[in-house]
Amino acid sequence: MTDSVLDTVQINFNSETLWVLNFALAFVMFGIALEISIGDFKRLLKHPKPILVGIFSQFLVLPAITFLLALVLQPMPSIALGMFMVAACPGGNISNFITHLSKGNTALSVSLTAIATLLAVVLTPLNLQFWGSLYAPTATILNEVAISSLEMIKLVALLLGVPLILGMYINHRSPKIAKQMAKVLKVGSLAFFVALIFIALYNNRTIFIDYIVYVFWIVLLHNLIAFTTGFSLGKLFQLSEENIRSITVETGIQNSGLGLLLIFTFFDGLGGMALLAAFWGIWHLISGLLLASFWGYKPIKKEKLA
Repeated sequence: MTDSVLDTVQINFNSETLWVLNFALAFVMFGIALEISIGDFKRLLKHPKPILVGIFSQFLVLPAITFLLALVLQPMPSIALGMFMVAACPGGNISNFITHLSKGNTALSVSLTAIATLLAVVLTPLNLQFWGSLYAPTATILNEVAISSLEMIKLVALLLGVPLILGMYINHRSPKIAKQMAKVLKVGSLAFFVALIFIALYNNRTIFIDYIVYVFWIVLLHNLIAFTTGFSLGKLFQLSEENIRSITVETGIQNSGLGLLLIFTFFDGLGGMALLAAFWGIWHLISGLLLASFWGYKPIKKEKLA
């Protein structure tokens, strides 16, 4: 299989399975939202700096650095577009858990997840369109597919916005019930979602085996840069160690599941895009847990949060 073939290969993922993936992602988001309260947003008004740095890191700096990385590496067009897709997504589903293990500011992580999810309704499609159009090889794919940013916004709003609002409403009305539901849903829905990704990879194992070495080092490098971006910006803006850890995790753990769903919906499972997003979804679980293990044993000096 030649390099150019991957840009035209479509990952096998039928419409019925795609609907299941839709519901799985929505349930993952719903499970997270059950632990988000209006109070989380109120606290941000008193200490907005860490949130602003986190949003800046996720939606502005990471996509820009991803664009520069694509210019340097010159990957296959579909792989590059997959990189832009992942960078355009909000923080991943397990970022709150990884932040907790890392002894970061979990409240900040949860708040960032909520706000980034709301912003992603508009910023994810626009970021993908903007950076993908700037890079000539991916601009060609975007022109051929002719995706509608508005249609993508509608889908992201349905998958992320609705579960977020519903989960927060239940938490507001019945906090105890919400907490009990969250324990089951967050773990169960995430496990189910990860299983679907593995099934997709298994059903397309020939393509995966042929290109795993090529995709492997790109995902590792991209993910490392994402973590470094969050960490560096936290240091640059002189945030507390606890908040730096949160922003590092939020920037390095991307919602590649959302990216995969958009790829299957709007790009018909374009090979390079789907392969990169699927492998990212597996790798950031590993890298996130490795980082959490390191930070988990490294105490944080007591300091005033910033």
